[in-house]
Amino acid sequence: MENREISIAIVEDHRDFREGLVNFISFSPGYSCLANFSSVEAALAGLPEVEVVLLDINLPGKSGIEALPLIKDKYPEVRIIMMTIFDDSENIFNAMQAGADGYLLKNTPPLKILSAIDEVVSGGAPMSPYIARKVVDFFNKKNQSGIDYELTQRENEILALLVDGIDSHTIADKLFISYETVRNHLRNIYRKLQVTSKAQAVSKALRENLIK
Repeated sequence: MENREISIAIVEDHRDFREGLVNFISFSPGYSCLANFSSVEAALAGLPEVEVVLLDINLPGKSGIEALPLIKDKYPEVRIIMMTIFDDSENIFNAMQAGADGYLLKNTPPLKILSAIDEVVSGGAPMSPYIARKVVDFFNKKNQSGIDYELTQRENEILALLVDGIDSHTIADKLFISYETVRNHLRNIYRKLQVTSKAQAVSKALRENLIK
């Protein structure tokens, strides 16, 4: 019996980078690249049902950020990791707000890309170290929104772990509480922040510097 492989698709217009990534993934045990495309339009027409999409931002035609809700609408369960050269706050926040599950820079080492794929499939939100450092910088700033969302200490702890890319099961282990308790806290966090998903909660926490 063969081991299960994580199914992946790539949307990237730079041919050499795309083909190199396809070859690396295809020859890595436990991973299978089922399709690759050079544009959003081609991907929307031919994307098979996969677990993970590696998506560039700067593409001909529609951008990767514009593609996020379109792909999520077609395949709600798919996990999408942005792979881009853009490391500015605007693109990071826009991608997360649009539904990105992770954000990697193109200089990410190949083995780290595989680790990010594993992490996102497990419910995490992988980020390149430079992106993570930018996130930490935002955390260290005072909340400038002027809004008190009345999060409890535990809810703030869970929100901080979410932004670190930690999945719900691992949060439960770290805080020595049950998975169902974490889910209850998440529902309260979403309600108080007036968001409907983890990506939106993380994006709001970053934009408004909510992490103490």
